Amino acid sequence: MPVRKAVVTWTGARDGAGEVRLGSATQSLRYTWASRFEEEAGSNPEELLAGALASCFAMALASRLTRNNAPPKTLTVTAEATVEKIEGEWTITGVALNLRGDVPGLSLAELTPHAEAAKAGCPVSRALKAVPIQLVVVG
Repeated sequence: MPVRKAVVTWTGARDGAGEVRLGSATQSLRYTWASRFEEEAGSNPEELLAGALASCFAMALASRLTRNNAPPKTLTVTAEATVEKIEGEWTITGVALNLRGDVPGLSLAELTPHAEAAKAGCPVSRALKAVPIQLVVVG
């Protein structure tokens, strides 16, 4: 079974900065409090989550359509993760997926059930339902 890895280094207090390196990527993404909750340039965890969901969904849908003899020409997915303060705590309150598909031979009405099934079945969607989180602290 593949194991996927991300490494994060945070430097400083809340006003510090973090860097996330995904797997074997040659570049890292910088993020800060301001890039997460304000409008400063940089990445943030919600953006990474949205990207993970969008890419998983697109791959699951392409696979499903291909198995059903309707391989797509292109699938463009936009994902938007919303984060809000709930009872004083920052909380991801939803992710909206928007799909634009060029699937020869399928109408929008025929594409929609495949998209719903892919959304429900992709590994990231399943993980986002409720994931137990274990914490290991090393000194």
